[in-house]
Amino acid sequence: MDRIAARVEDMRRSPQDVRFVDLAKVCEHFFGKPRQRSGSHCVYRTPWAGDPRVNIQCGPGGKAKVYQVRQVLAAIARLEHRP
Repeated sequence: MDRIAARVEDMRRSPQDVRFVDLAKVCEHFFGKPRQRSGSHCVYRTPWAGDPRVNIQCGPGGKAKVYQVRQVLAAIARLEHRP
């Protein structure tokens, strides 16, 4: 299993314990470079219409926010055509 797949699996098991830098690496792998990066926010484009972005931000202690981890996982599932 490669590193990105391992990180995604760790995120699925424990979304409350994800470092922001790890979430950003996963987003960059699946969605490319962020279209906007300002302060603690990164915005990534997704390839579908509607709301075509994933917005993440660094929370306290360098951790990613849980609801944003879940949004990224949902976007990855959609990208991979999983329900």
